[in-house]
Amino acid sequence: MKTLNKEIQQSISPQIALNLLREGNVRFVHNLKVNRDLLKQVNDTSNGQWPFATVLSCIDSRTSAELIFDQGLGDIFSIRIAGNIINSDILGSMEFACKIANSKLIVVLGHTKCGAVKGACDCVEMENLTGLLSKLQPAINQETETIENRTASNAQFIENVSAINVNSSVQAILEQSSILNNMVENGEIGIVGAMYNVETGKVEFYNHSIYIKDSLN
Repeated sequence: MKTLNKEIQQSISPQIALNLLREGNVRFVHNLKVNRDLLKQVNDTSNGQWPFATVLSCIDSRTSAELIFDQGLGDIFSIRIAGNIINSDILGSMEFACKIANSKLIVVLGHTKCGAVKGACDCVEMENLTGLLSKLQPAINQETETIENRTASNAQFIENVSAINVNSSVQAILEQSSILNNMVENGEIGIVGAMYNVETGKVEFYNHSIYIKDSLN
């Protein structure tokens, strides 16, 4: 597998970037990862990086984007925070990744059985964690399907909130960063929401949260 360089990165469109991640996840699920010379990739990227995608995921130890999408050194930017929430620092990192480093796709990747979502649903409070979990409250409020047992003990409620949180985060990126929104409108980048299943290893890309110019759903 060739290490990405500037020319290869420039040839990748947002849709191609999405396809590359889809294909990588299929390889991961079937344990058919590409054979890479990681030391050579270290050497090849020593003077620069040209990642084709940016993935915002949770800090959960099971959700390493590089592994899930079978990518090598220098292939993707990986932003990780509990609950894959959006804040100004996350947006700034995305703006750098796309506007400065020319990444072509942003993926907001949630995951099933998310501990941060469970904590928010159970109103957990713990010093700095309290403020972080409060950012998941809007997704909890938007979940109107569940009437009873709106707690972490209700598995379906947790998955509903997690999905809403992913979709809300995609919208937050578009609404809170004019730089990224304009890049989407100009067809320079795409944004997509997705969910990783910790039991199967599969990533489900949400068709209703794919924002790629000429491929809007």
